[in-house]
Amino acid sequence: MKVLRVISSINPTSGGPGQGIRNMIPALEQLGIANEVVCLDDTKANFITKSPFTIHALGEANNPWSYHPQLLPWLREHLLRFDAVIVHGLWLYHGFAVYKALKVLQKEGKQIPKMYVMPHGMLDPWFQRAEGRKLKAIRNWVYWKLVEQKVIHAADGILFTCEEELRLAKETFRPYAPRRELNVGYGIQPPPPRSKEMETAFYQQCPQIQYSPYLLFLSRIHVKKGVDLLIKAYLQLKKEGLALPKLVVAGPGLETTYGKEMVQLASVDKDIVFPGMLSGDAKWGAFYGCEAFVLPSHQENFGIAVVEALACGKIVLISNQVNIWREIDAGKAGIVEPDTQEGVVNLLKKWYKAEKVGLDEKAETAFKQYFSVSEAATKLQQLFMKILI
Repeated sequence: MKVLRVISSINPTSGGPGQGIRNMIPALEQLGIANEVVCLDDTKANFITKSPFTIHALGEANNPWSYHPQLLPWLREHLLRFDAVIVHGLWLYHGFAVYKALKVLQKEGKQIPKMYVMPHGMLDPWFQRAEGRKLKAIRNWVYWKLVEQKVIHAADGILFTCEEELRLAKETFRPYAPRRELNVGYGIQPPPPRSKEMETAFYQQCPQIQYSPYLLFLSRIHVKKGVDLLIKAYLQLKKEGLALPKLVVAGPGLETTYGKEMVQLASVDKDIVFPGMLSGDAKWGAFYGCEAFVLPSHQENFGIAVVEALACGKIVLISNQVNIWREIDAGKAGIVEPDTQEGVVNLLKKWYKAEKVGLDEKAETAFKQYFSVSEAATKLQQLFMKILI
């Protein structure tokens, strides 16, 4: 069986959807399901040329809608090679292009592949309700009426990564009547074993931390992630006398206005460190070496970094807006609080006072029980096998 995945960008700096594809494809390949990706990225980028699976990069789009003139012709030429096509993400041209290409092929009397859409949290009501997003919310509503609802309603199914995402998607737009809603789960590959090279790579990028205990935030430096709440809570508790470990705030986005504001906010405490984006050995070194992982996000569909931390045996401190919080709470693998200033203060305070013996084992157990990529791949395989019946 062959599956085509269509995404605007698979650049690692673009966030979780691309990484999710990288995690899932090897597990599906082991189950006999071949995957290819078409995206709008630079053909010469390292993450394209060094990919272990087939990526058809058509070049960067360089416009807000990510429109690319080569995508629709490419889809019309190649879609019939596949049994299914999965559109990753909403609001950009690639989803409409798949919808349009399938319509054209169908009118020509061709046997078209099944189409599925994976929103990756982009139907979460937070995006329509959050302060500072009024114009974007209006834009999304207009786009829903004109385009996106057609894509959603034409799809053979909408694929969700967890039950919370599926539930929240029902609240956001009207009309909303997909043919099928499927919680297919999500997972990651087990991390590479801990090594001295990982520790060295992390310390090279973050020398201020060498041999010091630290809490780790690893995600985009973006308002949605609650970085300001974390820094303010950390500063408040330090002022109150709690001997918290150092705080590493790692991820892309330091060059943005918000990123610069966060660096300025944290400048009063030299124990808050911004190493930038971590990848490869440096990333795994950061995970394995931390005391706990923190993500007080205002909206998080799955949180691959959260699951990576669990896989490395680290307790996670998260907000109840991270959609996998129920699984983490059930597995006693973390602490969950609201995405407010008071909530994040309580998050750090509860961790500080908690009995920490045995937490590593609970984290690893929760990862294996809820977030193994092999389990998620099996769910997708079962779905795809029904296509061929």
